[in-house]
Amino acid sequence: MKTLPLILFWLLGVIWGSNFIYMKWASEYITTSQIVLLRVFFGFVPVLLYGLYKKELKLSHFRYSFHFVVMALIATVVYYYGFVKGSSLLPSAIAGVLSGAIPIFAFLIALIFLPDEKPTLVRALGIAAGFVGILLIANPFSTDLASTNLRGVFYMIMGSLSVGVSFIYAKKFISPLGIPSSALTTYQLGFALLFILCVTDVNGIERIMESRHVAFGAVFGLGILGTGLAYLIYYYLIQSLGAVSASSVTYIPPIVALLIGVLLIGEEMILLDYLAVVLIFIGVLLVNRKNVRGTK
Repeated sequence: MKTLPLILFWLLGVIWGSNFIYMKWASEYITTSQIVLLRVFFGFVPVLLYGLYKKELKLSHFRYSFHFVVMALIATVVYYYGFVKGSSLLPSAIAGVLSGAIPIFAFLIALIFLPDEKPTLVRALGIAAGFVGILLIANPFSTDLASTNLRGVFYMIMGSLSVGVSFIYAKKFISPLGIPSSALTTYQLGFALLFILCVTDVNGIERIMESRHVAFGAVFGLGILGTGLAYLIYYYLIQSLGAVSASSVTYIPPIVALLIGVLLIGEEMILLDYLAVVLIFIGVLLVNRKNVRGTK
């Protein structure tokens, strides 16, 4: 039992880190909304089945439907859309690196809405380092594809901000409800699926079947593994390791995405990109320094 959480910890990091190449591949065949639709649907099914198996889904929970709808939008729809669109415009390695800045955005939002979060010099330096890293990747002063870089970075930031807001919203309004995590995830993905179905034009979605490995990546990699199984593993890690230790799994996906993009796919990165990676990683470490100390 001591080994299993450790194995699942690294497995989750690899699963989330591989999502970026799957999103980029799929964007060559179908639209961003269609990718999000596939991901949410194939992620929702295993989570729903798990919730039913655990008998944790209750009709009484639906009196809190407003909160579930809000979480469906900010923690799933906008978050996934931003990351898929950003991954389609940027190399998958760069998109993965930018996703590592989520804790920085989450902390900035917490400073505004959570009075118990206090700014410190160390955390301010972390935020500054992270944003310098993002600026280097955006490369706004370059005349070569600068607009693509900026658009891609904008969408990644949009997704990061959205999921950052969801952390704060969940802490203020969802956690006090005492609803089991499997049920919350089922409701969140279920409402997200309904919303995506209403706004997505599914014409041409079958084009993804033109490439078997891309279809497999979207359905199995992004949906079943990257969303459904990933949520179940994450909540298991929270129960086994604690919330703070489990949250540190977010350090792994950017590294995995970088390794996949550069070593396996052959994406090119310049020296400034690697410097940006270091700055973002340092920024996240400094912003979370209080939490890291608390685990010792």
